[in-house]
Amino acid sequence: MTDTEATPGETAGATPTTFAGVEDARQRLREVGYLTDDRLATTAFLQSALGKPLLLEGPAGVGKTQLAQSVAAATGRRLLRLQCYEGQDETKALYEWDYGKQLLYTQMLRDKIGQVVEDAPDIASAVDRIAAQDSVFFSERFLVARPLLEAITSEDPVVLLIDEVDRADEALEAVFLELLAEFQVSVPEVGTFVAEQTPLVVLTSNNTRDLSAALKRRCLHLFLDYPDAERELEIIRSKDTGLADALAAQLVGVVRGLRGLELRKAPSISETIDWARTLAVLGVTELSAPVLAETLNVVTKYERDLGLATRELPRLVDPNRTVPEDRGQGHGHGHGHSHGHGHDDADGPDGRDVRAGKDQPGRHDEAYYGSPSAGAAEPKRVAPGQGQRSFRGGGAKRRPV
Repeated sequence: MTDTEATPGETAGATPTTFAGVEDARQRLREVGYLTDDRLATTAFLQSALGKPLLLEGPAGVGKTQLAQSVAAATGRRLLRLQCYEGQDETKALYEWDYGKQLLYTQMLRDKIGQVVEDAPDIASAVDRIAAQDSVFFSERFLVARPLLEAITSEDPVVLLIDEVDRADEALEAVFLELLAEFQVSVPEVGTFVAEQTPLVVLTSNNTRDLSAALKRRCLHLFLDYPDAERELEIIRSKDTGLADALAAQLVGVVRGLRGLELRKAPSISETIDWARTLAVLGVTELSAPVLAETLNVVTKYERDLGLATRELPRLVDPNRTVPEDRGQGHGHGHGHSHGHGHDDADGPDGRDVRAGKDQPGRHDEAYYGSPSAGAAEPKRVAPGQGQRSFRGGGAKRRPV
């Protein structure tokens, strides 16, 4: 089958709902604004060809959710999204019964129900007759399909996005297994719904908890990390941010440096694009630490991250930046004076001249200790009783050991 031929379920001239090959996947995803590398393009094609669910894991903001949206756009499929969260149950993921509608129909058919049981000989018989009508009220008429069941029962091909599956409880994770393995959903009161059009299922995870081996075994797996500098720059260019290429390249380097810091939340690719657009709107023609600091809140969302990033910006903007040396600090001890070790100070007298001036005769008067005319000092006299008080009690005190 050629690329232009329609697959079963497709109409001639419509956008093919599957990828014909790796290069076809790469090209069609690029046309909808998603740039891929070889590994990602290959995985997108294999999911399409094998019909297996795809589990994308990696940090927040690397394009996992966007890939599912782009696959839907590239293949002309409708996107169904289930956003997972803690405490979510199957009534929000699979299906639920429309109890209000059931009650309304019961009230409307009250007279008819009376006719059904009016000739019942006893209560037990009346209950049996009403119970025989359960299938009327527990039928597809009163069944409300949620994203998982809707993906199975859809007559048109769809992409089912199960976003942030790691935030769902393990009990709900187990509910996904039947759909992921057999593309079917079982409703006890009605039966089993099997997909007529196999959906492309994409699950994303930010690794906030480990997923079960059973779930991973049913999926193709791909770990998405931040792209290299060249591809991230290409992504920014493709978004028409309005920022000059040279500044965009410099901005990518700064963002990659920020991701290397111990931030609570590293800047995502989409936030990098927002930062580039912000700088373009401000008419920035040169990236400097002060300019980036004024707009740093575009990519940092926590106060601690903002402070750390602000301190590191000068180094990230100019990695070769050096602190000028202060030559007036002698040995670098920060004292700001010479220690007289014979080092010349261009702004002060020579240390040897200073010492020679201090040694000139006549500095001290004749009473100074050590002068030639100074006499011997008179010995200090001690009162007779002072020694007795000091050694009272018989002998000197010993030092404690």
